[in-house]
Amino acid sequence: MQRIGAFFRDVKQSRVLLLMALPATLWFLFFSYLPMAGMVIAFKQYRYSRDGFWASIIESKWVGLQNFKFLFSTNDAYIITRNTLLYNIVFIVLGLVLSVGLAIVLSEITNKKLAKLYQTGMFLPYFLSWVIVGYFVFSFLSVDKGMLNHILPWFGVDPIRWYNDKTYWPIIIVLVYLWKSVGYSSVVYLAAIMGIDKSLYEAAMIDGASKWQQIKHITFPMLKPLMTILTLLAIGRIFYADFGLFLQVPRDSGTLYSVTNVIDTYVYRGLKSTGEIGMSTAAGLYQSVIGFVLVMTSNYIVRKFDKDNALF
Repeated sequence: MQRIGAFFRDVKQSRVLLLMALPATLWFLFFSYLPMAGMVIAFKQYRYSRDGFWASIIESKWVGLQNFKFLFSTNDAYIITRNTLLYNIVFIVLGLVLSVGLAIVLSEITNKKLAKLYQTGMFLPYFLSWVIVGYFVFSFLSVDKGMLNHILPWFGVDPIRWYNDKTYWPIIIVLVYLWKSVGYSSVVYLAAIMGIDKSLYEAAMIDGASKWQQIKHITFPMLKPLMTILTLLAIGRIFYADFGLFLQVPRDSGTLYSVTNVIDTYVYRGLKSTGEIGMSTAAGLYQSVIGFVLVMTSNYIVRKFDKDNALF
């Protein structure tokens, strides 16, 4: 009874904060937790019923793990898993380095109007849809009208059929992703840098520390918790790929599938050709479970070395 009484006292004392958190709590409840009941579709041969969604789930045939064979029983299973993992590892590493570096550079610009201009220019690509970005890339890589194929002959290089040659696409994919996302990510780190106590830098300057020493011994340590948390969250989605990036930018070219086909695009094409929603749900469940395991494992490792910087 004492615990119950203490619980209600805590609720009463924190009622304002709890009320502020209520909208977000309801949002997660209705849009993140309740839909988890649909995971059962991954183990069923889903078929529509005229009686509604729940009737469709109940009446659909139970097939166990058969839907998961869609991902692992084909020759493409290794390719899509390899591509998804390797691309995301590169995205996480390079995205972290470039975002932090860009945030530090922006924080050192003394002209505030110029700094805001640079921030806006680097932030803008994030708001462009992948359809627009795909056409933007096409304007450079088009075989007959692309800008690059008009420039290459100046250097004695024959025009390249970019959308039929997979050699260059791992680099193109990475560059396009970084161009679109780094500016947005850097804003988070820039905000954290702006929150660092300026007296720390002033004390370092009095002691004769160079700009690099200030960054190394003040900025980096202060950003370390944020870098760790964002990296752990990114690891949780390492089995997810940016669907628009891998579908729209390569223009769904079949000759590039070996380097641009990832789990999300593979499931999309499979769903489009077979119409099996159960297979698509199985792929999503597989990605979520692996992501959860990776987050828990990574967080456990971080806690072993630095408990204060762990996610939980």
